[in-house]
Amino acid sequence: MGQLTGKVAIITGGAASIGAAISRKLHSEGARVVIAARSEAKGRAIESELGEGALFVPTDITDDNELQNLVARAASAFGRLDIVINNACSYGDDGPATSRAVWLDTLNVNAVSAAILGELARPHLAAARGNIVNIGSISGRFAHIGRWAYPVSKATLAHLTRAQAMDYAADGIRVNMVTLGHIWSDPFDGLTTGDRAHADKVSADLNLLGRVADAGEVANVVAFVASDAASYMNGSETAVDGGYGMLGPERRVPLMPLLAGQG
Repeated sequence: MGQLTGKVAIITGGAASIGAAISRKLHSEGARVVIAARSEAKGRAIESELGEGALFVPTDITDDNELQNLVARAASAFGRLDIVINNACSYGDDGPATSRAVWLDTLNVNAVSAAILGELARPHLAAARGNIVNIGSISGRFAHIGRWAYPVSKATLAHLTRAQAMDYAADGIRVNMVTLGHIWSDPFDGLTTGDRAHADKVSADLNLLGRVADAGEVANVVAFVASDAASYMNGSETAVDGGYGMLGPERRVPLMPLLAGQG
C-alpha cells in the first residue's frame, strides 16, 4: 500500500511538467487523482496513461465556476476530497515594464486562484481532515533582476499559505508550501531549447548540488508533505532547491583566500 492509499487529490496544472510528475507520484502512492488543466490533449493523455483512479477535468482556475465544477467533480467521482495541490502557474513578467494586465493575470493565477480553490474545497477537506500543498518558489524569497510580477506572486502565495494554515487549523486542515529552486521543467526546457547540460551548468554555482532537479524529485517531497506521515507539519515551507536558499551573496566563493591573495 502506498502512503496515499484511499486519498483523493486535486492537482492544478497537473497534466504537464512538474504538475504531471506530481500527478504520477500521487497516483503511484495510491491516491485517486483529479487533474485540472486547460490543455485537453495533455489532460486526456495523462488520464489515459494513469488509467483507473485518474480523472481529467478541463479547468481554467481563474474562473470561479470552473473551480466549483472541479471540486464537485472530484467529490462526485470519488466520494471525498483529501488533498489540494496548487501547482498551476503563470510566468507572466516583464520586470519594471510589466503591464497592469500581466500583473493582474500573474497574481490571479499564482495566488488568488489558490485562495479561492482552497475555500471552495474547505468543507470537503474539513470532513476528511485533509490538507493543501501550495507550490512556491525561491523567487518568492529573493529578488531577481528584471523580474517583478512572478516573484511578487510567489511571495504572496507564501503568505497565503500562512494565512490559510492559521484559519483552517480549526477545521483540522493542514496547509504547507513546497518551495522550488531550479527544476528541469517546461520553462527551463524552453529557455535552453532542451539542453539539460546547459541548464545544469548555469545552475551549478547557484546551489550546493550543482545541477537542476528532476520534476520527480519535487513530486517525492510533495507526496510526503501531503501524506499522513507529515501530520504535524502546518504552515511550513519545505525547500526543494538544492541548497540555493542557504547560499549568501558570496555563494561558493571563498572570500578570505581571495582577500589574502590581493595583499
